[in-house]
Formats: sequence, C-alpha cells, structure tokens
Amino acid sequence: MAMADRMRRSPGLSVRVKLTFSYLVVLVAAEVLLLATVWLFLLRYVPADATASPAGYFPGRDDLVRAFTPAALWATLASFAFGAVGGWLLAGRMLSPLDRITAATRAASRGSLSHRIELGGRTDEFRELADSFDAMLERLEAHVDEQRRFAANASHELRTPLAVTQAVLEVAENDPDAELAELIPRLRTVNTRAIELTEALLMLSRAESGGFVSERVDLSLAAEQSVETLLSLAERAALEVILESGAAVTCGSSSLLQQMVTNLLHNAIVHNLSAGGFVRLTTLTDARWAYVVVENSGERVSDALLASAAEPFRRGTDRIRGDQVGAGLGLAIVQSIVRAHFGELHLSARVEGGLRVVVRLRRAGPA
Repeated sequence: MAMADRMRRSPGLSVRVKLTFSYLVVLVAAEVLLLATVWLFLLRYVPADATASPAGYFPGRDDLVRAFTPAALWATLASFAFGAVGGWLLAGRMLSPLDRITAATRAASRGSLSHRIELGGRTDEFRELADSFDAMLERLEAHVDEQRRFAANASHELRTPLAVTQAVLEVAENDPDAELAELIPRLRTVNTRAIELTEALLMLSRAESGGFVSERVDLSLAAEQSVETLLSLAERAALEVILESGAAVTCGSSSLLQQMVTNLLHNAIVHNLSAGGFVRLTTLTDARWAYVVVENSGERVSDALLASAAEPFRRGTDRIRGDQVGAGLGLAIVQSIVRAHFGELHLSARVEGGLRVVVRLRRAGPA
C-alpha cells in the first residue's frame, strides 16, 4: 500500500529548483532591506523641496526619489537574473553528489550490489552519507553471497540423503527378494541424518532471526547439562571430560544458549582423535562479561581451517570419531547464536594440538 501511494504521487518541484528559489528569496529580501535602510536612514533627512543658494543647487527628496527609483528597479531586476542563474548553477554543483548517490541507489534496487559511490573530497554531510551507503552495500553484498552459498550447500546436503533413500527404494522395487532386514536399517539411518540436518537448519534459522524471549541464563548450569548429555559419547571415545563451572549469568534464550554449549562440547569430542585425550569446559565471568571456554586435545589445526571453521557446512577435519558425521553446522550455529546475543566468538589453535574456543557474552546484572 505504501509503495502504491508513492507511485501515485504527482511530480513536484525538484530540489534544485527549490534551492534556486530559496536563493532568490534571500537575495531579493536582502535588496529590499538595503533599499529600506537607504530610505530610513538617508532620504528621510533630505528636505522634500529643492533649494537654491549662493553655494549652489541642492536637489530635494522628491528629485532624489525620481532619479533613484529607475536605477533601483533595474538593479533589482539584474540582481534577480543574476540570482536565478547563479543559484541554479550553485544548486547543481552542491547537489551533484546527490545525483551519484541516487544512481547508486537505483543500481542497488536493480540488484547490483557491487556498485560503490566512492565520493571524493573532504568530509561533509554528503561524504558521510555516501560512505555510509557504501558500507551498507558492502555488508548487503557479503550477506547475500553468504545466503547464496548457504542455500547451495543446504540443497547439496539435503539432496544426499534423499538420493540414498531413492536408491534404496529402487533396489527394493527391482529386487523383490531383497532382504528387508538390511534395507530398513539403511533407510532408518538415512532418514535420521535427514531429520538431524533439517533440525540443524531450523536451529540456525532461529538463531539468525533473533526472535526469542530474553531471560537470565546461568551458563554453568548449561555446561553441566551438556556434560551430562554427552558424557557417554566421550567415554566411548576414551576422552577425559574436565568441567570447571563457575557462575556465569547472562541474558538470552535458554534453549539457544544450551544448544550453543552442547554444540561446542560435541564438536570438541568428535574432532578429538588423541588417544587418552581430554576436553575441558569452563565457565567464568569478569566485571562485564560471561565466558564459555572449550579446549580439546587433538591434531594441529591449520590457519586456513581455523579461519573457515565457523562457516556453514564446514566440517573442520575429514577425520572424526565413529559415525558422528555431522552437517558441518555445529560451529555455524554457535556463531549465529553468539551474534544474536551480541557476543563474540574466538577460535584459536593450541600449540600442543587441538582447538580452543572462547565465547564472550554480556554479563547479566543483579536480578
């Protein structure tokens, strides 16, 4: 409705015409003020009639007015013309950066997000507007590219279990003697993976939307629950889980923050291939921040892998424990949850091998 109302609006005067008219009004007002000043403080003190004396002839006020009025009118007309031309040129020069901004806006509305204004010159209001618009276009372009990659990767990941399911069903259809006892477990495994992937995508979408009710959450309780949930997985991998939980209260979604801690711990367990290795989960606070720190032993992590570890569908390493093949969304979900809570996520490689992940969230005030 709002777009339709804007389309139905009749065309009005351009800003350049309005500025030119404003210059003219100011110029004419200044000239009228000048003429009024001449009349009030000069001509009013001149006698009305001319006088003749031995010293010479002195014109009266009426004579001066008759002589001055035509010249004043011509000067006013010349000033009006000069103001119109000068104001038009000056307004065009001042509004030229706005034309570039408008052209960039129209290009962006057509989908060209790579265009930049790159307005030169010293800093002024137009330069600040252009720089802000360029920064917005840069963020939009990066976001659109990220969404395109995400859509392509999600389609690829979802296509795999569906293709496997179709292949298994075709085998069962073409071979009536096929053992159902073998086909059903395969279908169950593929279906479970598809469900897990779908739930991960929904969790990622929920985290990115930020549509949740904020409440006080103690991250130490979330850490204890995550350890209790994943302890059996760590024991099967012969890993030692070290929990150092100190009170760390923040504000946010309890379910999302619980998922964040669980994902961090799960990622540290399944990517830890060290015999007799460990996973350490720590929660603590300082004056302003609440922290969740997860460290694990394992192989050395390269800088290239570290830089892309939190991207969607990035699985970190090709080697993981057992059948814990994920969709590569664990750290991506953590990243989205941290952003939704206006926090920070830092990943660093341990010198001894393995990974250290630090999540920093704003500490909640007194209840």
